[in-house]
Formats: sequence, C-alpha cells, structure tokens
Amino acid sequence: MSELIVSVSGVRGILGDSLTPQAITKYVSAFAEFAKEKSKKKTCSIVVGRDGRLHGDVVENLVVSCLSMSGVRVISIGVAPTPTVQLAAELSRSDGAISITASHNPQIWNGLKFLNSDGTFLDEAQIKKLINIADKGTFTYSNVDGIVPPMHNNSWLKKHIVEILKLKIVDKKKIRNRKFKVVVDAVNSSGSHIVPDLLEQLGCKVIRLYCDGTGIFPHTPEPLPQNLTGLANAVVKNKADLGISVDPDADRLVLISETGEPFSEENTITTAVRHVLRKSRTKNATVNLSTTRAVDDVAKELGGKVFRSAVGEINVVKEMMKNGSVIGGEGSGGVIFPASHYGRDSLAGIALILGELAQSGLSLSEYKKSIPQYHIAKAKIENVKNPDQVLKKIKKLNEKNRDLIKSWSNDGLKLDFKDFWVHMRKSNTEPIIRVITEARTQEEAEKIQKSFLNQVKSLI
Repeated sequence: MSELIVSVSGVRGILGDSLTPQAITKYVSAFAEFAKEKSKKKTCSIVVGRDGRLHGDVVENLVVSCLSMSGVRVISIGVAPTPTVQLAAELSRSDGAISITASHNPQIWNGLKFLNSDGTFLDEAQIKKLINIADKGTFTYSNVDGIVPPMHNNSWLKKHIVEILKLKIVDKKKIRNRKFKVVVDAVNSSGSHIVPDLLEQLGCKVIRLYCDGTGIFPHTPEPLPQNLTGLANAVVKNKADLGISVDPDADRLVLISETGEPFSEENTITTAVRHVLRKSRTKNATVNLSTTRAVDDVAKELGGKVFRSAVGEINVVKEMMKNGSVIGGEGSGGVIFPASHYGRDSLAGIALILGELAQSGLSLSEYKKSIPQYHIAKAKIENVKNPDQVLKKIKKLNEKNRDLIKSWSNDGLKLDFKDFWVHMRKSNTEPIIRVITEARTQEEAEKIQKSFLNQVKSLI
C-alpha cells in the first residue's frame, strides 16, 4: 500500500489505495470542524471544485456529502482550476474551500487542497491543527434538520475570466492587435475550456490540442519539456506564435516558443515579474529560494527588490503580504498576482505574459534572449539519517568562502555565491536531501552540484 501524503499542500494519494473513502471522510470532516470553528456565521459555507480527472466526480460526491452531513453549506462549482476555486472562496465570502486535485500527479492519484476564506492555502500551523482534529476523530455531524442542501454554481469560470480582463495592467487592445495564434495543451482537464476562452477574448486564434475536458490525460500531466513534445510539434506545424501548457488544476503555466523550443518555467515567472514591475510604482517581488536568479536581474534593471521565501505557495504568499509585493511566484511556472488574488494562477500569468510580448513586439524566442539565462541542475541523496545536522555542518564548511554573498536557513540551506547558488532541502516524507544548483552554464551547474553532493556524502 502506498503512503498518503499530508503536507501544507493538503492531502494526496492513490485513489482506493492510500486515498480511501475513510481517509477522505476523515480529513474533510476535520476541515469542516476547522472551518466551523473559525466562522462567525450561523451556517458555515465552503466552496468545492475539482480538476477534470476521470474519477474526480466520485471524490467530489463524497466530499460534498461529508460537508453537508457536517452542517456546512457547500457551494459546488464543478470542474474548475484551483485558482478559480481560490477566487470563488474569496469573492463569495465563504469560510474556506476544497480543491479536489492531485495537481501534476498521474491519473490514478487524487487529493484535497484546503483553503482559507481568502483563498490562500492553510499554513503550517493551520495544517498541524487540521491533522490534530483529524487524528482525534471527534467530528460533529448534523441530524436531518441540520443538513444544508448544496448549492451548484457553474458560473465561476466566466467570472474568473471577467476578473482577469478587469485588471488595469492587462492592455486588451494591445494584446488583441498582436492577433496571437496559440496552441493550448490543458491535458483534457480543468483548463480545457477556461484557458482557450480567455485567449479568444484577448483576440487570439486558438488551436485546441488537448482540451476536450474528458479527464483522460494524453501524456504524463506534469508540464515538463519531455511531456510536451506533442505541443511543440503542433506549434511548429500550425505556425503558431506560442504554445501554452497547464497542469491538471491549471495553477502552473509553461510556454513553448514559435520554434517549438521550451521557454522554461523559470522564464515564465521572470517575464511576469518584469512586466508587472515595469508598470508598477511599488517595485517589490517575492519568489521562493529555489527560483532563478534571473528574477533578481530583471528586478534590478527596473529598480526593484526581490524577497525570498521558503518553497511552497503559502510561504511565498505570506512573504508577499509582509513586504507588499506586487508580483510573486515560483520557478515551477506558478505566477501569483495579488491584484487578482493571492494564489498561483495560470490565467493571470497568460494575461501578463501576452501583455509583455505585445508591448515588446518580439516573438517568444526573441524575447527569451532578453532574459538573463541560467541553468539548473537537480539531484537527491537518499538514506540521510540526520539531514538537519548535515546541513548545519555544510553551512559551517562554506561560511568563510569569500565568494559567499548570503545564506538562508529557513528552508533547508541556501548558499548564494557570486557566480552560482545551491539550495539543499530535506524531504518531509523521506530520509533524503534534495540538492539544486544554478549557474551560467549547465556544465557549471552540474560541476558545482557534484561538489556539494560530495560534501553531503562525506558527512553521512
């Protein structure tokens, strides 16, 4: 039996294996108690939406029934991206939300993302409280008179598009004048209709590649270059300006240039940051510790300042709120634009990047040349018994290095050197340390990574 993964991102597992009806009921009942405790209303309300995977309706029925039995009014919005669920939670003034999704995991997986009333993810302390409630198992269910029938509202996809188009920064006229031709790969999931619809309202000619909404993933759903060869080929074949890929719950955005080459997820957030800082009086941006240094470079060009947070959407969001950032996100293709809402949103990312391309007059491949390019190498070391102690020793080994600019210890260990950086993080579920390095060339990144891997190995 596989292990149920419980983290700040929620609960995730293989349906019918680790993610059983009992597990779903346990955590949904706990979230109902959590939300009711926080709510100041007579009747607590929770938004529920799901990604498009095949068995999502089965999980959705169980989640909605469990919440209703808990005396919660459910606002069911059907198949919708996680950012749409986040927006619905905030604008409907609900007491929280659940997005039923396993994000980029394969078809046999599903999960539950738990959200606060403002649409943000539960933070570490809140997740610990939720787990504590779940483990105690003391849930309050309603009798017949206390069960509240769910409300079904399928208008939130359209509302989300309206909210994006209302943003002052989105120059609809300039984007429409470019008449972009775009190929969309939504892995037949929750972005299948909303992404093409937004693009068409921005004057784009849309070629739908995997947008039938059936929930049958045509390829491994994580939007990595090796999984997007079909999209790349379609872009070249149709002489499109770019290709757009989103993951099953459409919070991550990846682009393919007109030449069929990957634009890279790191360039997604860098482009969005450049566009927003150029047009904003406030010049603060926030990204996580593992995001490319190119963000710092483009921010510096515009007189901006970049703040760094621990990895994880809620960590980025909390740091953004703290320092008043006007844009943020993660190098995995997650763009957070608070003028819309505090969550990774592929639709906001699309609007910002098309705006930047329209303003520049460049093709995507030409625009890429204007971004400082770095290369990242990733690896992991297994069977590390005391990862915290190992990272402390590595920090001590490197702290006298003259080229060391700064170090962070709030999320593993990040060492920022003059010409490169390395970020080492322990896993919360396995005895491993992940090592990420970035340098000007792939060869340099891999050479540096090997050096730090050897440091770790010498200490275990």
